[in-house]
Amino acid sequence: MLQFFRFSFILLLVMSWSYANAQFKQTSKWKALVALGFNYPTTDGFVDGTFAQPINFPTVNLGIQHMFKKEYGVKLDYGFNRFKNDNDSPEFKVNYSRVNVQFVFDPTDYLGIIPRRMRTILHAGPGFSFTSPLGNLGDNKQSYLNVLGGLELHYAINEKVSIFTDIAYIYGLTSLEDYNPPLDGLGAFNGSVFNVTLGLAISLSGCQYCD
Repeated sequence: MLQFFRFSFILLLVMSWSYANAQFKQTSKWKALVALGFNYPTTDGFVDGTFAQPINFPTVNLGIQHMFKKEYGVKLDYGFNRFKNDNDSPEFKVNYSRVNVQFVFDPTDYLGIIPRRMRTILHAGPGFSFTSPLGNLGDNKQSYLNVLGGLELHYAINEKVSIFTDIAYIYGLTSLEDYNPPLDGLGAFNGSVFNVTLGLAISLSGCQYCD
């Protein structure tokens, strides 16, 4: 009888550990992502003599993500950035927005060294950028294609919510020579933007791919 209880106790411990481990290995089919951070627009995107601060606020990213399997999926996201002139540049402010469709890949299980509650997410895909200077510089609006690539690090708070940081680069498929007609003035921006954000990933569906 003692051996039976000992065996039952060990079995219960193993089952409890397996269940707890599975809860934080799950990947939800649908997720909403909200993030806030800062940005840096590249200097080659401005007309001569104009450049932005190295760190600009805010950067806001909103996205919806769908996983086909535990390892891969897609997401659609919108980003808003505002940047302004540096101290040694003529005065301007620019609103920079983008929309991107991205492929999402989670290589965590292949790495083998990541703590149980953490996930690493690679994401990349094409999109469209819109720049709109503020004030009396509104005629210098621009729009062009972009390609975005980034890395997210997630930490699970519970089964439904994780916090994450995202480092991303939005490469503008354009140059100053693409102005048509050529623009001459402050706030004109045809370039790339570097983003760093911190946010929440919220599951919109239950455990879809539990181990």
